[in-house]
Amino acid sequence: MPLKSTSQATFDPDDRWDGGTTWIAHPEESMQRASHALVVDGDVWVVDPVDADGLDEHLADLGDVAGVVVLLDRHKRDTDAVALRHDVPVYIPEWMDGVAEAMTAPVERFGTTLADTYTVYPIKDSRFWQEAALYDEDDGTLVIPEAVGTASYFRTGRERIGIHPMLRLRPPRRLREFSPERILVGHGEPLRSDADDALADAVDGARRRTPALYFDAAKDLVFG
Repeated sequence: MPLKSTSQATFDPDDRWDGGTTWIAHPEESMQRASHALVVDGDVWVVDPVDADGLDEHLADLGDVAGVVVLLDRHKRDTDAVALRHDVPVYIPEWMDGVAEAMTAPVERFGTTLADTYTVYPIKDSRFWQEAALYDEDDGTLVIPEAVGTASYFRTGRERIGIHPMLRLRPPRRLREFSPERILVGHGEPLRSDADDALADAVDGARRRTPALYFDAAKDLVFG
């Protein structure tokens, strides 16, 4: 199983709900890069997209694309290509560096809200890692691209969602502020139910379970 696939992707939505959809363009890769389309009052906001054949047709079924959103400084992915194709801006948090310069599409900065529905929360803002989350408290949707994930390398034991391996010893405190119904992650399938309990368990047990996660990773490296 490749870490990151370069093969031709075919769009096949893995999850669809009233507020949008999620797709994993290369399900064969271990990184399990997940992308999302959020629907707000008929407008579609595409988040951290990995492009695929059939994506444009699917987005058209959802509504009118209003913008493409980057929530992690290193998740540029296919943002520029999707934005240019739909003639919309790339939306980047106002405090995030190193992303706008990589875009040829127009760039718009946003602050504490997106689409008057999602509140924007800085999760990590350092020289090496800048990440934001989107949270709709009314319907319980949390979009968080990297601090947590459901791909296998994020999780150990019975965890349904796990803290990123590099953040386990000091999980971002902000994660304790959310009580989501569903979590849309940047790596892995969405967490569709009991997400609040799963997130709390992941944060509370992160440090304690770190040795087990690292052991699992080493075992996979040695034995495949």
